[in-house]
Amino acid sequence: MKPKSLLSAARLSLSALSVGLLSACGGEAGGNFQVVDGGIRGTGSSVGPVSGFGSVFVNGIRFSTDGILNRAVNSDDGIFNEGDLDEGMILRVNGEWRQNGEGTASELEYDDTLRGPISVIEAWNEASQTAVISILGLNVNIDRQTVIKGKPVTDFTDNDVVRVSGWRLPNGDFRASLVRVQEGVARAPDPENEIELEGAIRNFIVAPCSFEIGTVTVQCDQSVQFENFNRADLADGVFVEVEGRLLVGGQFAAEEIRQDDRRRYRRATEDDIQFTGPVIDAFDGSSFTINGITVNVTSDTEFDDGLAPSDLVPGLLIEVEGDYQPDGSVNADEIELREANAEVDGPIEGAVDRQAGTFRVGGVLAQITPLTILEDDDDGFQTSREMLLDALGNGLDVKVEGIEREENGNIFLEAVKIEIDDEQDALLSFELEGKLREIDLANESISVLGVLIQAPSTAYDDTTPAELSGLIDPGQNQYPVVEVEYESVSGVGVQYRASEIELEDEGDN
Repeated sequence: MKPKSLLSAARLSLSALSVGLLSACGGEAGGNFQVVDGGIRGTGSSVGPVSGFGSVFVNGIRFSTDGILNRAVNSDDGIFNEGDLDEGMILRVNGEWRQNGEGTASELEYDDTLRGPISVIEAWNEASQTAVISILGLNVNIDRQTVIKGKPVTDFTDNDVVRVSGWRLPNGDFRASLVRVQEGVARAPDPENEIELEGAIRNFIVAPCSFEIGTVTVQCDQSVQFENFNRADLADGVFVEVEGRLLVGGQFAAEEIRQDDRRRYRRATEDDIQFTGPVIDAFDGSSFTINGITVNVTSDTEFDDGLAPSDLVPGLLIEVEGDYQPDGSVNADEIELREANAEVDGPIEGAVDRQAGTFRVGGVLAQITPLTILEDDDDGFQTSREMLLDALGNGLDVKVEGIEREENGNIFLEAVKIEIDDEQDALLSFELEGKLREIDLANESISVLGVLIQAPSTAYDDTTPAELSGLIDPGQNQYPVVEVEYESVSGVGVQYRASEIELEDEGDN
């Protein structure tokens, strides 16, 4: 058996030090595929969103950046050292990592996915927690896991200039891990390459050299610099990244052309690799595609708790750890879910258990892991992970996006992102979204995310208790997802009372 992964260790810590929720993983997840049982150790590359600083956290590993590296970052996007990075930036770390969750970086590489002025296609929708912006015809999807810097997403306006770090989706759009509005104290991009676009070449003309990406026509004269890419490689359908200057009339003067962001995932000097991204092509019984890489699922592949090969559908955000094969594919050792499917919003109740990494919001037990991104309101300077953890305390308003977990009949929220409001909330009102596990029609109560909540008939919005009860089928592991607004009450047997209960529209997320 492999050593426990860092995430597995965090869960065991919760079991031993908090409420006895968790146990070591084991058992089968269908066929010969195993439930994840650990083992983070390797030498090669780790590519994923930055989740914290004090060195740099990527894919749950704290990579030391001191020593010969001296915190330098290899980038031409105005990012020169670790202090210029933001949470959510997709960073490539070359180095080695160990089973205790510590690693040493030999090189840090960062490159924006897109950069330029936006058009707001769909403003932020609080119900679905999504928005869509476009950068010169390239659509960028923003969701509740996206880290937003520079200004609130609700204040985005046309012609805001942003930098985006994200992944390409199956339909050619992008999913944002980070969107930073470049204004005020924000760090400026490379002034000589103000705009950065990425996509498939259309309508390529050899002479004079030009092609289309998004809504612009790219001029690629003899002054253009090519990086690990040749002019002869230009052709319709080829994916490229272009940096340059926007001219009048929808023209774009290219300064640099290189391979698109899939170069982040190239093989390092060693074969081990960890990477995060959305599934592009679904699992076909033996493999699937993510970030341009064919990932092979074998009888030795270990799956995260509750995740099965059949869940590997386009768009699902996951993390893969494995090793490169001679044909360029990767044999997966572990596959973990990174897609948030539940949340809670409100003030922290009581003390934060720093040793176990747990706290409660509206009765929901939240678990912090090394993968958790902590985001605060003050984005004027980089804050270490330890300082952000120190800021968590009783009464502080937070929003926790995470993965709903169940161990031995107990429910908790594994935090993917925690937004810190920096304010105290004395009203003790909360909102949550999660699976409706139980509904007691006689006693007018419901259980969501492990919290028992009074549910008077007047609280139901566009649904009824009987309708929701009919959607629950524990034998088939089917539970409706509900959104609940509720508040703390005293002097009664149940600690919380719902003011609104709404069945989530499957199209919302």
